[in-house]
Amino acid sequence: MKISYKWLNQLISLNETPENVGKILTDTGLEVESTEKIESVPGGLEGVVIGEVLTCEKHPEADKLSLTTVDVGQGQPLNIVCGAPNVRAGQKVVVALVGATLYPVSGEPFTIKKAKIRGAASEGMICAEDEIGLGTSHAGVMVLTTDLPNGTPAVNYFGLEADYQIEIGLTPNRADAASHLGVARDLKAVLQRPIQWPSVDAFKVDNQNLPIAVTVENPEAAPRYTGLTIDGLTVGESPDWLKQRLRTIGLNPINNIVDVTNYVCHELGQPLHAFDADQITGGTVIVKTVAEGTPFVTLDGIERKLSAYDLMICNASEPMCIAGVFGGQKSGVKAQTTRIFLESAYFSPAYIRRTSQYHGLKTDASFRFERGTDPNMPVFALKRAALLIQEVAGGTVSSDVIDRYPAPIPDRIVEIRYKNVDRLIGIRIDRAEIIRILESLDIQISNQTDLGFTAQVPPYRVDVEREVDVIEEILRIYGLGNVPLSSHLSSDFLSEFPETDPDQLQERASQLLAANGFYETLSNSLTRPAYHEAIRATLPHADVQLLNPLSEDLSVMRQTLLFSGLEALVYNINRRQKDLKIFEFGKVYSRDGERFYERPRLGIWMAGRMQPESWLTGNQRSGDAALTYHDLGGIVQKLLTSFRVKATDNQPADPALFQYGLTLLVNKKPVVTLGLVKAGLTKLVELKQTPVFYADFDWQYLMKLYNGKVVYEEVSRFPEVRRDLSLVLDTGVTYAQISRLAYQTERKLLRDLNVFDVYEGENLDRGKKSYSVSFILQDPAQTLNDTVIDKTMNRLMSAFERELGAVIRK
Repeated sequence: MKISYKWLNQLISLNETPENVGKILTDTGLEVESTEKIESVPGGLEGVVIGEVLTCEKHPEADKLSLTTVDVGQGQPLNIVCGAPNVRAGQKVVVALVGATLYPVSGEPFTIKKAKIRGAASEGMICAEDEIGLGTSHAGVMVLTTDLPNGTPAVNYFGLEADYQIEIGLTPNRADAASHLGVARDLKAVLQRPIQWPSVDAFKVDNQNLPIAVTVENPEAAPRYTGLTIDGLTVGESPDWLKQRLRTIGLNPINNIVDVTNYVCHELGQPLHAFDADQITGGTVIVKTVAEGTPFVTLDGIERKLSAYDLMICNASEPMCIAGVFGGQKSGVKAQTTRIFLESAYFSPAYIRRTSQYHGLKTDASFRFERGTDPNMPVFALKRAALLIQEVAGGTVSSDVIDRYPAPIPDRIVEIRYKNVDRLIGIRIDRAEIIRILESLDIQISNQTDLGFTAQVPPYRVDVEREVDVIEEILRIYGLGNVPLSSHLSSDFLSEFPETDPDQLQERASQLLAANGFYETLSNSLTRPAYHEAIRATLPHADVQLLNPLSEDLSVMRQTLLFSGLEALVYNINRRQKDLKIFEFGKVYSRDGERFYERPRLGIWMAGRMQPESWLTGNQRSGDAALTYHDLGGIVQKLLTSFRVKATDNQPADPALFQYGLTLLVNKKPVVTLGLVKAGLTKLVELKQTPVFYADFDWQYLMKLYNGKVVYEEVSRFPEVRRDLSLVLDTGVTYAQISRLAYQTERKLLRDLNVFDVYEGENLDRGKKSYSVSFILQDPAQTLNDTVIDKTMNRLMSAFERELGAVIRK
């Protein structure tokens, strides 16, 4: 949300700089993301002044050029060559001095320099309006009527003062702050200064020449609906002050009527809508829902099929506007409009939110209505807008203010106990200061005792419902930074806590991965249904679908972390970050009938190179440093080792997800799957850089397997013995089978085994491969002799030949 500093200054007197105002707002919970200087015209006319042409003569070498001397308040007149046909001695003109940068309406910016034009020196430029961005005319120089002294900055003459745009990252709960008034309310509480409300005292009803009847058929959806008519107005361009206010907060001016409704919306937080009164057939406005599938053309020219739950503003014969969301093309204000019906209402947030989501329409009005506006504001905003419309477009108020409010929304009553305030904030705040803070936030206090009080919360504070909410209001205005920390924060425990702490285990894994060059990511649990459809056969259960999704792309809960990480890779690769190692702790969700599942997972993704490009590691083009499956396998093994977990078996990874890979098992249950992600899945997220390696841990199972006990043994006094075998096997035999069989055959002496070479090709029959395997033997009680070693190796070779069909190469 964007706020104008000058506009804010009209509501509350500010001596603070925009940057300091931003800090104050951030401290109150309205996080300011940026503060940007906004100039009325590009460059702010820096270096452009008022000057007076003293002399003007024809250039001897060019018929269309003039030689002038111009007084710009510097004592010595400037010599300026001018090509405008209307320049004359005695004129007050706009002069760009040497060094000034001009931003013309068309073309690139340029800087004024000293020059010689056809042999004559020129020390500046007499400007036309298009050359300084003030208009489109290039017929001649701007001739001013002013008594301002020469050398006066041009911005003073044109009234072009810079403004500052304060951008606030508004959280969904702070709907009350979605306006300049809402922001001013927080500043009022902190700075203890009054708010200067815009006056509506001048509002009056001029006549009853244009009465409009209003009927609200659905008061649940429209608890309050107000309006009035204005006759005899002229639709046209808004005045400069109004256009500048809107541009400062990022809005484009449209016409004076629409601009006023936008202005009041952003000033007071109350959306309004203006209807062409000539399109209100029957002189009647009806607020109701219509039949399912009713066609309706909105302001953008698109025909939409209405839902039976859409609240519509109708005339006697047809819908005119989707209430609180988007106007209709037919009833909107046009250039020829002279009479309007001005609407100001409080609509049910639930109705507006559902309609906005259903049609995929997000507008300034729906943004506010679906979060909750102030039900006490519509009439005040209506009068404020009517006065502004009369100021910029003329016209007379031609009906009484219509106010349909059958069941007024009451203030919220919350009981507050001081002991809870002290407990939650951590210190005892003076009771008088607590009352001052709340009353400055328009929260009325009654029934005060030594134990507490009753808080009466106005309905525009939709987020303040419970005692803890009121306490949060006290704290954010008092200032979190004003709550001191204890000099010692510690606790003593006599009991032992043998239970595994999930947070500590997550921190353990995070530190290990970070130490190996990985960055942690955090992604949305909502995802695209298309991802799940691509791997539907692999998913154990149905999707958890949102009943009221933000968008089609965020309508289901993820069942896998895979695509979250791939999207993170795409984001970084698109920003020229090619070598990526990331991980995420997150949850996945699924549904089996009426049962819902939420499971924690750990995902690891790798792409690009393992090490940065250098003379030692090679470069990406040569492929010398490209990541491999074994780089990921090494990280997975480090993590398992850190948790003192050893995989007892493996099986091929799911081919629907992985081009190749393994699922590692512990006690016949998968603990992690790792491998190369299939190219079709990377294409689905528009990830062009391959390969991408991915590991998916069952984090809950891994934590269950964690053994916190430190296991150690005395270093053996007796040496190890290594023996190597070359085994020719069928290509379908895996190293895991060799390892499992070896440990089953020799349980006492075999300490370790390792594959140090794999060969397939010439000198081997088709369908065969050769494994070179090393075996480490050791007896903790004695030194091994050749007889025992040979006997052990013969037993192993026999088992390989018998169980795996191996041929031992001697």
